[in-house]
Amino acid sequence: MKHINFLAFAMPAFFLFLFLEYKLAQRKKRPEIFNYESSVSNISIGIAERLINLFIAASFYQLYYLIYDNYRILDIPSNVFVWIALILATDFVWYWYHRLGHEVNFFWAAHIVHHHSEEFNFTAAARITTFQAVVRTGFWCVLPLVGFHPSMVITMLIVHGAYSFFTHTQLIGRVKWLEYVFVTPSVHGVHHASDEKYLDKNYGDMFTFWDRLFGTFQEEEEKPKYGLTHPLKSYSFLWQHFHYYFEIYELWKRSEGFKAKWKAVFGSPAHMDQDIRPTLEKRFLQDKANPHQRLRFKNYLYIQLGVCTLFLTVFTYYFEFLNAVDKVFVLSIILITLVNCGALLEQRKWMYYLEYVRIFMFTTYLLYVENLISFFFIPLAIMIFAEQLFSLSTRYQNVILQLETSE
Repeated sequence: MKHINFLAFAMPAFFLFLFLEYKLAQRKKRPEIFNYESSVSNISIGIAERLINLFIAASFYQLYYLIYDNYRILDIPSNVFVWIALILATDFVWYWYHRLGHEVNFFWAAHIVHHHSEEFNFTAAARITTFQAVVRTGFWCVLPLVGFHPSMVITMLIVHGAYSFFTHTQLIGRVKWLEYVFVTPSVHGVHHASDEKYLDKNYGDMFTFWDRLFGTFQEEEEKPKYGLTHPLKSYSFLWQHFHYYFEIYELWKRSEGFKAKWKAVFGSPAHMDQDIRPTLEKRFLQDKANPHQRLRFKNYLYIQLGVCTLFLTVFTYYFEFLNAVDKVFVLSIILITLVNCGALLEQRKWMYYLEYVRIFMFTTYLLYVENLISFFFIPLAIMIFAEQLFSLSTRYQNVILQLETSE
């Protein structure tokens, strides 16, 4: 998997472009483009997707080769015209994957996370979950089945993904003549809008002619309002990933008969009972007395995201050379840290106990490396003793969960 080392530079490159976008937004006096909590949430989801894909991306590529070697319909050569055909075919497959992702509940559950953000910038491009990656891989399998070589498919998917990243920004104005062929930030911004006239439009990722051909194109008129029609009331890392699956299950329980239950899973999101999400939010989320309060101690979040990014970059680069224990440790420590970041944004007091979990995992891993795993109980005993002696939980919450009023 030689491409894995190349992907190690994806996260640093992402932050470089994000920094440039942020500075340009400041220069243009557009501070509304970035929102602290939303950006942290977006980046956390992007880190998780990159991390988990390290473990399953090889399976995707092996699947492409399996289909190509055993079931391909045509023997398609590699030349300039074939590459042009492949980029058109890739975007055509994307169009239908994307459209079904908005029209079928089961697919929408994987894709909805990409639309949670009420800001539209490069961080929103990072909101891709592993669930979505798995679903769209099923659609990509059409390409090697037709006869495109997997190496060509993989290369084109990288190009396709890189292009779509740069369409998630508000700092590039409309270029109307370009919109006749290519998806621009304005065109894709319409797709991310929650305005009624903009709903379920502009599914293409690189080209607009699929939308024009199938009647789903909409140019930008009024400035879009980004996000969902019914915004999610949480920055929880876990809730953002799984809430719609809970909603589908709740609808399935309410449905009577096979046909109704089938529609609960494979019907249209437009037919989802609108009282389900508020009901689940009351059941699983904590209410905030003041929705305009935000964390004062933001640096702790920055440090955690920075450490996660560094870990992910190094981990990606050396992934092939690590053993199973190393991989499980890094996977677990990063995921727990991302859950911690979401809990911090939600001001959840139980996040304190995640700190103990991280410390215990880290010390246990070090003991394992030094062949001293039998002494794992020592750091555990020290943590329990320190908590009882110094009341660390109270001190932690008083510092980390300080609040300030936001405007």
